[in-house]
Amino acid sequence: MSDTEERGRPGAVRAAESAQSRRGGGDPGSRGRTTIADGVVEKIAGLAAREVPGVHAMGTGISRTFGAVRDKVPGGAKAVTRGVKAEVGEVQTALDLDIVVEYGVAIADVARAVRENVIAAVERMTGLEVVEVNIAVGDVKLPEEEEEEQETRIQ
Repeated sequence: MSDTEERGRPGAVRAAESAQSRRGGGDPGSRGRTTIADGVVEKIAGLAAREVPGVHAMGTGISRTFGAVRDKVPGGAKAVTRGVKAEVGEVQTALDLDIVVEYGVAIADVARAVRENVIAAVERMTGLEVVEVNIAVGDVKLPEEEEEEQETRIQ
């Protein structure tokens, strides 16, 4: 811009343009990148799936067995990501879930509710587009099956 053109512009416009060019310009919220780890999406999806009525547990039989042992270790935390695998890109994510349903529920209805709840939670919290949620029902919890006992070492 020439000196003559610059003098014809209002001072406030010149100051705003000058400040914007010094500070990077544009919306401050759009400067830089935000990355979301696979584990973050897995935790959100795991919690959202467990909220659905009819979901008894998450994970395959062997992962639940190892998880039960790990949960008994002092200081060990519940694995909310058990049964959840996420692939996270820059703007999209895909999820695979392994669930155990309670006997008597309509599996198709539970799977649909899990998909809806997981997609809503992940998209709301991360801003990522969920392109697919694959659900594998690996077991059914029968009413006569005993619950996993919560043994304590101190009585």
